[in-house]
Amino acid sequence: MPDAVLEVTVLQRSFGGVRAVDDVSFSLPAGGSLGIVGESGSGKTTTARIIVGLERADAGRVLLQGRDRTEHARGRAGRLARARQIQMVFQDPYLSLDPRTSVEAALREALRLHFPGADHGRRIAELLDQVGLGTRAASALPRQLSGGQRQRVAIARALALEPAVMVLDEAVAALDVSVQAQVLNLLADIREQTGIGYLFITHDLGVVRCVTDDVIVMRRGRIVESGPTAQVLAAPEHPYTRLLLDSVPRPGWDPRRIAAARRALP
Repeated sequence: MPDAVLEVTVLQRSFGGVRAVDDVSFSLPAGGSLGIVGESGSGKTTTARIIVGLERADAGRVLLQGRDRTEHARGRAGRLARARQIQMVFQDPYLSLDPRTSVEAALREALRLHFPGADHGRRIAELLDQVGLGTRAASALPRQLSGGQRQRVAIARALALEPAVMVLDEAVAALDVSVQAQVLNLLADIREQTGIGYLFITHDLGVVRCVTDDVIVMRRGRIVESGPTAQVLAAPEHPYTRLLLDSVPRPGWDPRRIAAARRALP
């Protein structure tokens, strides 16, 4: 796939003899949005951590913008180069932000490392505006911000490096539904403005439906179904995908029936 910004080929990772990631392959086109969905233990987060370099792969290959990034980056220059290509936004922004560091200082540190000669003040103002915070938030500490605001800071810090890919690991799962919608709309706007590619790691099919072009469904470390999001969610072929859709609570929803269906899966 010549225009792929991210290519993952037969990725494997085991823990204690259990294959957490089992021959996973997919591509993300430049500016695309791909969801990886599955329940806890499906292997989706381990896959993401390998892609960004937080876990080692036992086998397989990760290409970012055509460069092999399968191995851990060696040395400061290698780590900085990888960070410029791909950034990760985690579920809990309070844990990923230094509680003693203001918003401005956090952004300035990221810029200092990667763009030492740039006008950091002007860029910080641009980033804060881009994520809908404004310069009034610059002096705030994380504890002085709401959960949605903290996640916007985490997104701004990732965007500061101008990466080609942003990995969002359950990035709206801890937010109220109304705040989730605001952050997802923000992310859609940013993708349209910048052409960044998104990799969404989530258990929430509503998130996948809203913000992804394509989706991968993982179970027990393997991809069981993939394709255009609208097509997969409208007419799922694998029983596990159908189970995930049936697990979304709605009027008449019976958790006992869902539990029985889960037990019946091979």
